[in-house]
Amino acid sequence: MRQFVVIMALILAGSAAAQAGPREDALQVVDAWTRAFSNSDIEAMAGLYAPDALFVGTGSRTVVTQPEGIRAYFEKGFLTDRPRSARVYDTSVAVLSDTSVVVTGLDTISNTRDGQVTSRNGRVTFVVAKRGSEWKIVHFHRSAAPN
Repeated sequence: MRQFVVIMALILAGSAAAQAGPREDALQVVDAWTRAFSNSDIEAMAGLYAPDALFVGTGSRTVVTQPEGIRAYFEKGFLTDRPRSARVYDTSVAVLSDTSVVVTGLDTISNTRDGQVTSRNGRVTFVVAKRGSEWKIVHFHRSAAPN
């Protein structure tokens, strides 16, 4: 009986994994992004981006095209105004292929300065692509929501 239960558990786990596709994989990257942001985790955040990613953050004055620039952007932001949080919601997902997905939506970014929490609403777009066996952000853009 125990062997039957183990076999059934493996079959169910395999079928759940088989149901995951590009959409779910891309959304997992976006979830990882919000966790890394909320934890001020520079290493995790930098690791989500492909080496050739294009990046336009809310405070970017140029399009960042180098991994060092993306890391520097988050280092500058993550070292101050903590704790912080990010929430991405009202998302729309366009699966372009088995290896490329666009996720766009609204977000709320919060940070703490001098004990005061400040929140800013924005619009965000992630293009997530499969690179080898991993899904990476290949394009990111965030802008403040209009008043």
